[in-house]
Amino acid sequence: MSLAEIQHRFVAALRDPQANLDALIAQGSGRGLEVYRHAHGASLRACLAETFEKTHAWIGDDAFEAAAGAHIAAHPPRGWSLNDYGEGFAAELDRLHPDDPEIGEIAWLDWALRRAFDGPDSPEPDPTTLANLDWDCAVLTFAPTLAWRPVISNAAAIWTALAEVTPPPAAQRLDATADLLVWRRGFSPLYRTVSGPERLMIRSALEGRDFSTMCEALAKEASDDDAIEKAGALLTQWLSEGLVVGAAVLKAGAAEGL
Repeated sequence: MSLAEIQHRFVAALRDPQANLDALIAQGSGRGLEVYRHAHGASLRACLAETFEKTHAWIGDDAFEAAAGAHIAAHPPRGWSLNDYGEGFAAELDRLHPDDPEIGEIAWLDWALRRAFDGPDSPEPDPTTLANLDWDCAVLTFAPTLAWRPVISNAAAIWTALAEVTPPPAAQRLDATADLLVWRRGFSPLYRTVSGPERLMIRSALEGRDFSTMCEALAKEASDDDAIEKAGALLTQWLSEGLVVGAAVLKAGAAEGL
């Protein structure tokens, strides 16, 4: 048996209490293996509890322990560190709690904020360059750490209350599906829920549509004669938040601008 095969069987045995390693370990070492197996699982649970602190606070010890156990059983670590180990935990909670959508959404926010903190820095937009762009043809550039997902609950409000150590509101369903955005500006991860016209505009921008097309879609969807003014106000807000970090005018396959 090769060393790789021995290592593979040993790791598999750490996850499966029923695995038989009598042929690989010395007689009488079974108790030591149980200690090692417990330590392995405990380290993964501790990693999840640290990363998903607000989720843990929301659902409590028992539910979190059950979800962590299911995730550990289905998703063994695959990297050289545990930095990425929380990937997919929000989806596991979505599966386990289909009638409580805020749980998976809070977990996603926990994870996205952690990833945004570790993500690449954003460039600072140049006001002069932005002022000289042909905005009819300009395509927006978002912060490289931007992540988003559709949400149907007030997960962001619950997360905020948990972070501020204040009584969180009861879970509620939103009147309409919204998008939860996460990004980083400077050293600060940011998040907020967007809906209505702003959600439409951001979705259009993420699809690569130019600013003029975005304004036309907003005017058509909202039947709003002031669509251009409202789109301009949203753009100003996005730039001030660091959500948008630049824009470019695409011409003949080349980009001019930021």
